[in-house]
This record gives sequence, C-alpha cells and structure tokens, in this order.
Amino acid sequence: MSVTEKIGIMICGHGSRNQNAMKEFAKVSEGLKGRFGDAPVEYGYLEFANPVISHGLDSLREQGCTKVLAVPGMLFAAGHAKNDIPSVLNTYQAQNPGMEILYGRELGVDLKMIRAAASRIQEALDAAEGDADKHETLLMVVGRGSSDPDANSNINKIMRMLWEGFGFGWGEVCYSGVTFPLVEPGLEHAAKLGYKRIVVFPYFLFTGVLIKRIYSFTDQVAERYPDIEFLKAGYLNDHDLVLSTFVDRVNEIEAGQNVMNCQMCKYREQVLGFEDQVGLAQESHHHHVEGIGGGLENCPCKGDCDASCRDEEFCKKHGLKWTPLHSHDHSHDHGHEHDHDHSHDHDHGHHHHPYPHADHPHGPNSMKKG
Repeated sequence: MSVTEKIGIMICGHGSRNQNAMKEFAKVSEGLKGRFGDAPVEYGYLEFANPVISHGLDSLREQGCTKVLAVPGMLFAAGHAKNDIPSVLNTYQAQNPGMEILYGRELGVDLKMIRAAASRIQEALDAAEGDADKHETLLMVVGRGSSDPDANSNINKIMRMLWEGFGFGWGEVCYSGVTFPLVEPGLEHAAKLGYKRIVVFPYFLFTGVLIKRIYSFTDQVAERYPDIEFLKAGYLNDHDLVLSTFVDRVNEIEAGQNVMNCQMCKYREQVLGFEDQVGLAQESHHHHVEGIGGGLENCPCKGDCDASCRDEEFCKKHGLKWTPLHSHDHSHDHGHEHDHDHSHDHDHGHHHHPYPHADHPHGPNSMKKG
C-alpha cells in the first residue's frame, strides 16, 4: 500500500420503499464501521431509497479515499450483483479516474451464513408451543427467487445444509417470486407430505413487502391445515455472523481472492435452458428509479410498507406523492427480480431478457398480494 493511498468500504444494496428494511440495512452498514480499522464505511442503493450508490461513493471520495472496496449487500449473485451494481460502479469510476473501485463477491453459500440461518430457525423452535420432534418436522426455506438458475440453485444447497444439520424429517424450497415454486403452492405441497410441523424460514437479509407476504401465505395455508403446526422463523437481519461474512468479503478483495462462481453463470456458460443469454451486455436497469421512494417516513404504514404506496388512489387519499415504480412498455411476465404490480408507459431504451419458464404453473410471477 502506498503512503498516499486511502481505502474506503462501500456496501451496495438493492433498496426498498419499506423504511424499516432500509433502517435494517443501514444498521448492518453501521455495524461494519470499526471492523476495518480507520477505513470509512459507506452504503448506497440501486433504487427506491437514498442514499444511492453514487452518493456513498461521493462521500468516500470527499473523505479522501483513493481506493474503494465495494461489496454487494446481497445473498446470491444474480442480475443485480452481476450486472446492475458493476455497471453503476464502472460508470462512477469512469467519471472519477482518481478513484480505484474494486468489486467483491456476494455473501453466497458460506458456513457462517448457514450458522446464522440455523440460529434463526432454532429461535423459532425454542418459541414453539407444540411438541413435534425433529423427525416430524419439515423445513421450508424460502428464497427471493431470480431469473438466474445459478442463484436459485444456491437456496437448495443452503436448505440441504440446514436440513441435514438439524436432522429434520424433510426439507423443501420455494421462492417469493420470479421463479418456481412460489410460496403458496410450495407450502400446499409440503402440507400434504404428512409432517406435524412445518418451519417456514425466509432466507432474506431484511424485512419488506415480500417478508410480509411470505408470512401471510404461511397463515393462509395454516388455516387450511389446522392439524399441522406452522412456525414462522425470523429472517437473517444483522446477525453477528452475517456481519462477519461481510468482513470476509471485503478482506477477500484486498487479498485478491474475490472470485465469483462463473462456472455456472448464464452470462458466461451454456447453462441448460438459458443458452441464448451468454455474452449479454453488462448494464444497469435501475438508473431511472435511483433514489425514488425515499422520504416516506410519514406514510400511514409507519415505515413498514405494504406496497399501498404503489397505488395512486391510496396516495391521493392520504395526501402522499405518488411515484410510479419501475415499469416499461412491455410485459413483466418474464420474472425480473423485484415486484411489478404497477405500470407507467415510457421507454428506457433497454430490454430485460425474457425468463424461459414464465408460464410455469407454480410460478414464476411475483407473488400476488396476500
């Protein structure tokens, strides 16, 4: 390291209109401060919240940082981690040649993350009122869901490690959107397998609309099967082992070990069913929604957004500014990686590659409102 070099840490998140989710993300970022010596830590989002990624980078530059170690605040590497964030970082570096930005990998399949997940599941088991033993228990791990099969497959490995680690009777996986099976059909299937207890664990970092819907669908399916005990485990949040994994990812960049899994990447290899996506351009699809959605702390949902702010009539009724969400003049039945239940017509000059299984009977359209 040269005597003039100053390192900064940048945590890059997706963003949400749910203020509580953003508070949790900020808490994780704050929890990382001091874990890298005197190196400053900033964070930013792709969309729907402030600060945006470029603002976090501005702050590091103003603090004199000449080298930034940037990591995606995401569990797995799908389109956001592979395309959108790198595009934002590359654009910023091109505009600020005096700052070197090095990009790390996602949290990924990691033993620390699995132990953090196990801790959340154990908390749910400890709080349970029933007496079902582990061999009478089914574990349902709920992933976010992506149009990237590599990212989706990682949830299955996480589930298997947890299933085998606890010794549960059975394990299943479902997804909150984009791919299949979705939560409701996944739980319906699981309920028919004959287990006395089903533990529903959202493998998510933070709260938000999707967490609320996962729990809502759990309640709905539980009403149909009163003889089964359904437990709703908490999501990962700021578990100390999650923070430790973030630290590992930053340290990997500095050590030159930040290698993503490119052997199964649909943009680099001929992944079954996704062969036509090899070599697609790396570009961000979020530039037009950077920062919108922030400042809704006075929303009637008190920060715990239930997506009502996406409805124009709701906003008029409550005197709120209505900001239409990310939409285009084409169908969203292809499984983009966040929620689309809205529309406004304009052309952003880019194209989302269609998800090849958009017509699957158990998905992959984002979950309907519960």
